[in-house]
Amino acid sequence: MSWIDDLPLLSLMLAALTLGLAPFFPEPHLLEKMRMLFAGTLVRPVDIFDLVLHGAPWLVLGVKLVRLAFLRMV
Repeated sequence: MSWIDDLPLLSLMLAALTLGLAPFFPEPHLLEKMRMLFAGTLVRPVDIFDLVLHGAPWLVLGVKLVRLAFLRMV
């Protein structure tokens, strides 16, 4: 997990805001795919790939923030 510690926080935030929310109009793909997931309609492989692609920056950012908080507590 040391590679996550080496990633700059600002770069992760920019990736999450740009790739994670693209396209911005009419609706971000991540929100659309999350709605499909909770509705049970996320079945096509391209939709699953979209969810992974647009969700990955948010996941890595979340792991980085949790690690930062944990390391400051220790």
